[in-house]
Amino acid sequence: MEAAMLGNGHPRIAVVEANTLAAYGLKQILLSVMPMMEVEIFGTFGDLTSAVLDRFVHFFVSTNIIVEHRQFFERNCHKTIALSESDNPNSSLSGFHTICTNVPESVLIKSILKLEQHAHANGRNLPPISSMVRTATLSNREIEVLSLIAQGCINKEVANKLNIGVTTVITHRKNIMEKLGLKSVSALTIYAVMHGFVDINKI
Repeated sequence: MEAAMLGNGHPRIAVVEANTLAAYGLKQILLSVMPMMEVEIFGTFGDLTSAVLDRFVHFFVSTNIIVEHRQFFERNCHKTIALSESDNPNSSLSGFHTICTNVPESVLIKSILKLEQHAHANGRNLPPISSMVRTATLSNREIEVLSLIAQGCINKEVANKLNIGVTTVITHRKNIMEKLGLKSVSALTIYAVMHGFVDINKI
């Protein structure tokens, strides 16, 4: 795993996709869902193989490229995610995790979160999102607030569910972000999922 890290400790993901717009769109989604990652784009398999391959923890690859170079990706199937334009399970490549890219952004994000939760439950094999996380300790109330935020609740809804004031929710939210060194709801959501504070199916 260490070989797949940058000097700053961030894991790298390779997106291998000939469609430039699709590749850059996926890169932005991956970065919003997994802000602890670095994402590199490769237009062809040849471009990918010119890089240092063992530095990547995952390959997100279009199905046609996997088919054309199946032997390589079968050897790396544990970290290869096939990108398919079809949501038909029968069209998935056998032996590979597959996500459908021809879906609304919210559905695609949830699919990526499910994959990451399966592979990196409780932060397994991933570095902390920030060095602050190593020493951060959330109170039980902060964990409750974090879980509800990750489930998409706005401040008023969190307040109603926990029977506390909106101002208190805002204070908890500010404290959580400061403790974890995170600045967005996406970052809070991935932290909550990875550390088992919320079930992916509730998002």
